Formats: sequence, structure tokens, C-alpha cells
Amino acid sequence: MIVQILLYLLIFLAKLIEVALATVRNVLINRGEKLLGAAIGFVEVMIWIIVVSNVLGSLAEDPVKALVYCLAFACGNYFGVIIEGKLAIGTACIQVMIVDEPNTAVSVMDKLKKSISVTEDGKIKEVNCVDETNTYINLKTLLRNRGFGVTTVPAQGLDHEVNIMMIYLKRKSVPEALDLIRTHSPSALVTVNDIRQMRNGFIRK
Repeated sequence: MIVQILLYLLIFLAKLIEVALATVRNVLINRGEKLLGAAIGFVEVMIWIIVVSNVLGSLAEDPVKALVYCLAFACGNYFGVIIEGKLAIGTACIQVMIVDEPNTAVSVMDKLKKSISVTEDGKIKEVNCVDETNTYINLKTLLRNRGFGVTTVPAQGLDHEVNIMMIYLKRKSVPEALDLIRTHSPSALVTVNDIRQMRNGFIRK
């Protein structure tokens, strides 16, 4: 009985690993990682041959093996997606759309924050004015200060003028960028797209 349970467990683990590898392989190939995808495919098929030969060879005598096989297949797909998400291989593009709505109720002086640099002899060296109500400019500056490359495009929506920011980055950096956007501009429209190939441009390492 113990030997039979161990056999079920072995079939389950082997099939789970095989399907998880297949899920990761498909994602890698779709992202252009041909060599790594081929290597994973070799291991995947080897496991598949061993498991299938064991299950099909004695399926009539022990139908429980089929149930274990199917359960492992379902779990393998689930864990494969989780593994691929943790690996986060490849690049992505985040698009942020912010409505440009000037706040007319706020005076110009209230909107401007002056940062004055003074020389040793008391003369004004530099005056920087930052519009604290301009969510678009502040978010763009925040992202660039964190090392993200940001490309901006003015656009026209149905009722408002909008500003679009496009951020190309490693998939591993997507959660960090999304947290910054969500914290600073919770009402912004945000989309994330995977990039299969990219040439030139700037991406934070």
C-alpha cells in the first residue's frame, strides 16, 4: 500500500513539473527565448515519456493513476504561471494616461513653489518653480528620478486633453513602477503590455 501511494506521489510530482515546464517554455518561446525554450522542452518531453509509459502501461489495472495524472496536469498549469511570473523574463511597456485638468480655483502663486538658491554674497543664483498641482509633470519627474525612461505624448480624449507616458522597462521592475504610479496618481489609466522585441531606447538595468 505504501509503495502504491509513493508511486501515485511520484506520478503527480513528475507530471506537475512537466506541465509547469511546458507553461514556462511556451512563454519563453513567445518572448523570443528560443534556446532556453528548446532546453526546457527537452527535459519536459523526457519526463512526459517516462510518466506516460508508466500510467498507460497499467491503466486498466489501476485507474487511480489516471486521476492522479489529470490532477497533476491541472496543478502544473497553475504553478507554471506562478513560476513564469516570478522569473519575469523579458521587457514590458507601461502606458499611463492622465487627464490634463487645470485647477482654475487655485491662484498662480499658490500653484508655484519657489526654490531659491542664493550665492555667498547674497545674490539670487537660481529660482526653480514647480507646479505642485500638475500631477503629470510630478509623476514624470518621480519616475525619471527612479531611473525609468519616460516618453511623453500629448493627446486628445473625448472631453479632455490628456498626457500619455510610455515607460519601457524590465518585467521585474513593473511592480515597482506600478506602485509609484498607483501611489502618486491613483486615478490614472494604466495599461501594461509585454514587448517581444525591442531595439535601441533606454531601459533601466
